[in-house]
Amino acid sequence: MMTSAFDRRARMAAHPELLRGIRRGIEKEGLRVDTQGNLARTPHPGALGAALANPHITTDYSEALLELVTSPDASAAALVRELTDIHRFVALRNPGETLWNQSMPAHLPAEADIPVAWYGTSNTGMLKHVYRLGLAWRYGKVMQCIAGVHYNFSLPETAWNFLAADDTAQERRNTGYMGLIRNFMRHAWLLMYLFGAAPAVSRSFLQHAGLESQLTRLSPDTYGLPWATSLRMSDLGYKSPIQSELQLCYNDLDTFTARIHTAVTTPWPAYEAIGTHRDGQRIQLNTNILQIENEYYATIRPKQTARRCERPNTILHQRGIQYIEVRCMDIDPWEPAGIAADTCRFLDAFLLFCALEDSPMFPAPGTCQESQGNFGRVAREGRKPGLQLMRDGQAIGLQDWAQDILRRIAPYAELLDAHSGDPLHGAALRLQQAKAQDPALTPSARLLAALRDSGQEFHDWTLAQSQAHWAALQAQRLPPDTLAAYDQAARDSLAEQAALEAGDTESFEDYVARFHAALV
Repeated sequence: MMTSAFDRRARMAAHPELLRGIRRGIEKEGLRVDTQGNLARTPHPGALGAALANPHITTDYSEALLELVTSPDASAAALVRELTDIHRFVALRNPGETLWNQSMPAHLPAEADIPVAWYGTSNTGMLKHVYRLGLAWRYGKVMQCIAGVHYNFSLPETAWNFLAADDTAQERRNTGYMGLIRNFMRHAWLLMYLFGAAPAVSRSFLQHAGLESQLTRLSPDTYGLPWATSLRMSDLGYKSPIQSELQLCYNDLDTFTARIHTAVTTPWPAYEAIGTHRDGQRIQLNTNILQIENEYYATIRPKQTARRCERPNTILHQRGIQYIEVRCMDIDPWEPAGIAADTCRFLDAFLLFCALEDSPMFPAPGTCQESQGNFGRVAREGRKPGLQLMRDGQAIGLQDWAQDILRRIAPYAELLDAHSGDPLHGAALRLQQAKAQDPALTPSARLLAALRDSGQEFHDWTLAQSQAHWAALQAQRLPPDTLAAYDQAARDSLAEQAALEAGDTESFEDYVARFHAALV
């Protein structure tokens, strides 16, 4: 069995079909806003179909927080084209509103007026709605309006034969993906430095969230931190002090799922005080540390596709890891679809590096405090001159370490250029190498410079960017067959939701009990 990263790269090069078999997908969130950049309080647009059942257009926390979902794709360019087409469809079918193209929110109404996503009256839809009601009670509605880009990545099943030595194909796949996740955790701070694009926020968000005193006032309505890369991914963003105590382990899947199981079955006093019902209506799924597995807000997740009433933890344990989901990417405000193809190419090289490089176990009890500390530090002050991080207990300069990681990624970019059918990964890597040498080229620095140079507030600059993107998307008409396909998917999703609602005979309380019982 091959053991070194060099040998694993050589074996992959000898089987180029494995590199061509990589699949990636995107889930991109964005708030619907009105012409003034205020959160839309309109229902999910009917022309976009049913958020419960449309495979490409759904919602996340708020009724106004759209989530646009691509199919798994074989190339970065095709992936971004599809994501852009979905944006065009939304722009054409919902022309009176704009999608806010920034991770930190638009101007928000009073918390009571932020609408929680509604998925209809089927048991499946009500489960999704009540889960989000529980999030509102636990964390408040304001934090749920922060948006991001999730990047899904998978290697073909046969690739793991070269990367892990376990007995069965599922064990090899699990071992390989967990190794990828450990390396991701070690190096994810680099993604914050290179792609963090949320160093500022409107004052109204801070007032809602009670965080005004924790940031620097940059202009009358704009606050931030001078060296921040991503307020969204910092401790000022969507974080839970309870979750930080979970001590999750990425050394092996069994330990990981066991600790998630504990979190979703262990009551928490503060949530017990809230209760599960108010005025005869259910307001959270349970009073445990996590209502469901998805409540754990990680920068990366092992994933398996779930069917109706299946529990993510159970199917991970039973069927193994199918793909990984990278959750720390900010929306790129300069890109109409929120992410560039070159960013996707770099992510592919980065994730292949994480999969093929040696990935030592984290020290007992399998946590990664050093990596999490580096990530938080870079989110808050990643462009600070002379910033030091910790690598294996030793201090190292951020730029020195960044250059070292990018040098080690280069062979993976070359591998993809030679065998994936897309020769632009090396060029994407060189763009990131330039940022490592000059922090002024990073998105966070560019955004702050744009605010200074234009004299605009964060809200006004973002609204202008978003509206310009939206106008361009509306002007770029979809091919008739593509438009017809999205319209048909919208109609099909409405019919599917109606069928679910008509077919449910089980009470919602019984359905919730059956859902909880599916956790093993």
